[in-house]
Parts: sequence; structure tokens; C-alpha cells
Amino acid sequence: MNCPQAKPLIDAYADGELDAAGILELEKHIHDCPACALAWRNAQTLKKSLKQDALFFTAPAELRHRIKAELRSQVETKPHSSFWNWNWLTTATTSVATACLALLLMVTLTRPSAEQRLMQEIVSSNIRSLMADHMLDVVSTDQHTVKPWFNGKLDFSPPVKDLAAQQFPLIGGRLDYIGGRGVAALVFHRNKHVINLFIWPVNEKDSKPAASASIQGYNVIHWTNAGMTFWVVSDLNEKELMEFVQDYDATNPL
Repeated sequence: MNCPQAKPLIDAYADGELDAAGILELEKHIHDCPACALAWRNAQTLKKSLKQDALFFTAPAELRHRIKAELRSQVETKPHSSFWNWNWLTTATTSVATACLALLLMVTLTRPSAEQRLMQEIVSSNIRSLMADHMLDVVSTDQHTVKPWFNGKLDFSPPVKDLAAQQFPLIGGRLDYIGGRGVAALVFHRNKHVINLFIWPVNEKDSKPAASASIQGYNVIHWTNAGMTFWVVSDLNEKELMEFVQDYDATNPL
């Protein structure tokens, strides 16, 4: 089994949908292939993350009040008639339809968006790099060492910058897997805080850095520039993390 054959099976493996023969063959390939092993770990992490409460949001109180008021009004306006009067059926059908519509609306409003799911995946990858022994594939403070290391490992060349002069020294980089594709992860330090910067190409217009809501205690900032999307994650406070983004954006790349 090679990588093109293995990668489509990884999600099915994570969901327990492979037969015994497929599992044995895929596990043997994952054991020998670092790239597919990383994709498998990411699939496991994403599967666990999707089960966390952080991905679900409480319905607004106003929505609950509207639903209760509508259901209450249906009950109160139900006509007093004989059992065989068809009005009771109309009222019951309307109540059920209203409840179904309200439930559908609640599910739609509370379902995480594609960007929220991507953000959670990025934060999970950041946490995984801090917990496991996989923060760095290339260890170097020299951008002239880190940037060439990605050659041949990705289908793009990430802009690598050293911000040591701004007190955000580069310490290395690694390959990661986000949104179903390989990405570059550059790692910086600020005092004792680790900063993970994820980079990959996109076909989107440039956008200014925007801070997102804190997830699991980590601040996230996203922006797009020159055909590349950037996601920076750290437990560093938002003010200093935004300073990092501004310094990175203002420094000419290698």
C-alpha cells in the first residue's frame, strides 16, 4: 500500500469502517510512513475534538422564549369540540410542524460553522504539538535553514521570517496536517510562551489580522496575504500576540 491508496482510508479507519484485512494493511503502512501516521493522529484528534462541548453553542434565550410562546399559544387556542371534529387534527398537525421547524432552526443556529471547525482543528493541532514530542521537525533559529527544509515536503514555499530582533525568536518548524492538506507550521518563542504559526496557500483576497474568540485558553489570530492564509495560536496574551502578527507582517520574508 502506498500513500495515495492509504490516505482515503484513514478517515474510514478512524470511524471503524474498515474490514480486518484493510486495517492490517493500513496499520502496516502507517507504521512505516511518517506522513500518513501524522494524518492518522490528526484524524483521531479531530474525531475527539468534534465530541467536545466547545463545538456546541447554547441557543439564545430569545429563541427558547419564542418557541415556548408559540407552543403555548397552540395549546391555548385549541378549540373545544367533539373527538371526531377534524379541527383537533389541524391543531395537532400545526403544533407538530411548529415544533419541528423550531427544532430545525435551533440545530441550524447551534451548528458550528466551517471556520469554527477549522479553528478548533488548528487549536487541537497546537495542543497536540505541545503534549507530544512533535513540536519541531527542524530545529534551528536560522531562517536560511528552516525554509529550505520544507522544499519537496510541501507543494508551496512558506514565507519564513526571523523576529529575534522583535523578541519573537524563530526556533524551528514542522509539517502538519490541517483541513485535509499538508501545511507549514513555524514555531516561535516569547519568553516561555510557544507561538505556532500555520501557513498554507489559498485562493482568497487579502484580509487584515483579526482576533478570534479564545478557545480552550488559546488566542487565535487569522489573516490572509499574497495568496497565503496565516493562523497563529498561542497562550500568549492577545495584545502581545497581535504585536507578533504585526511584526511578522512588516518583516520582509526570506
